[in-house]
Amino acid sequence: MGNYYVIVTCRNSEDTIEKAILSLHNQTIKPEYIITIDDGSTDRTPEILKRMSGEMQNLFVITNPDMGYDVTRIVKNWNKAIQFSREHNLKPTDYHMIGTDDTIYEQDYAEKIISLMDNNQDLAIVSGRYDENRYEKPHGAGRFVRNSFFNNAHYLYPEKMGYESVVLITALKAKMRYMILRGARFEHTRPLGQNHHFYEFGASMRTLGYHPLFAFGRFLKYFITGKPIGRMGALYMIYHYISYKPKETGYDSMYPEDIRKYLRQEQIDKIKSVLRIK
Repeated sequence: MGNYYVIVTCRNSEDTIEKAILSLHNQTIKPEYIITIDDGSTDRTPEILKRMSGEMQNLFVITNPDMGYDVTRIVKNWNKAIQFSREHNLKPTDYHMIGTDDTIYEQDYAEKIISLMDNNQDLAIVSGRYDENRYEKPHGAGRFVRNSFFNNAHYLYPEKMGYESVVLITALKAKMRYMILRGARFEHTRPLGQNHHFYEFGASMRTLGYHPLFAFGRFLKYFITGKPIGRMGALYMIYHYISYKPKETGYDSMYPEDIRKYLRQEQIDKIKSVLRIK
């Protein structure tokens, strides 16, 4: 069966980090190693991680200085973990998994997903689910990414908003698939979306090249159902999609034209399919 390693980012996670790491460590198919990036915690998180790394030989901890909370550092920390695995010649793996400091996985979570991906070589990204909503795409924690695909298509995550979505788009461009395995479950120990104005939900739809009709349809779905981000979240999302002004470079910049054209054509085809237009 395929093997994997896990990336976990955290900040001020003294109440959740130990359970999150133990949930990964106790999987029926254990990770080859877990790389945790502590992004400048000022609570007891550093001492908890120091103790755990002394008890677990396959737990590696990267500690950043405290520079305050900044959501743009999440993807940079993922890349820091990937680079750490390469620079320290850690064991190559078939997959990497994205974890968080507040996720608890059923014990055979990894086994279920790896078994599926091992038997379906065209699957590039697979995640489980944490609630009863019927999501179409893997997002957030719990994602397994096939390293042969990722290293060829990206090597590192793009350090700009929409970095999760662009990996799904490049999978489709490579004639591969992604899916959510509903039988693999995990839970968040913190409520999702607290103090969230959903700026990146809307702005990243622009950086990725979302078709306006598709973006508005997504807004209507979220607003009518109230899921998964609530009606206020849906309003914030569409507001930021409309008002977003891209920068030339950096985290708030647009993706290359080929990515944007590919996604927009995919969305046009879906719109035509729904409207039954040839």
